[in-house]
Amino acid sequence: MSDHSAPLQQPYGRAYEHMLEKVRYDGAYPTREKAEEAVRLVLAGLGRQLTGDERVELAGRLPLEAARILTAQIPDIRPLTGWAFVKDLSARTGAALATTRWDTGSVFSAVSAYAGRDLVTRILRRLPSGYALLFGRAELTQAA
Repeated sequence: MSDHSAPLQQPYGRAYEHMLEKVRYDGAYPTREKAEEAVRLVLAGLGRQLTGDERVELAGRLPLEAARILTAQIPDIRPLTGWAFVKDLSARTGAALATTRWDTGSVFSAVSAYAGRDLVTRILRRLPSGYALLFGRAELTQAA
């Protein structure tokens, strides 16, 4: 038997830790736990909205732990608009709409960093209206 104790294992991979720190910094959360609550809430919500190749590609670009949260969700039959998405998350947690909107923007900022501009553009084309603002972009409209 060895006198050396086993090294402490990190509960998450480095990439997920970096993602949580980005969300914590961008969202000005007081603790990493608050940032992680926001990440879990928003990624689960996005997982209920996003389907197809964009869902698969986004999961492949996110840290493993984040991808698991996203893909553990079964997509809803009727996708929600961006505003309805925020209202749904707010109702699930009991948090104020403004707080939920802040959480969503903070998490989507980190998601954008992992996804890249082109994938985010494709995701926004797949989702109903209102998500562009949540991702920090101008709303895309189709020409008549």
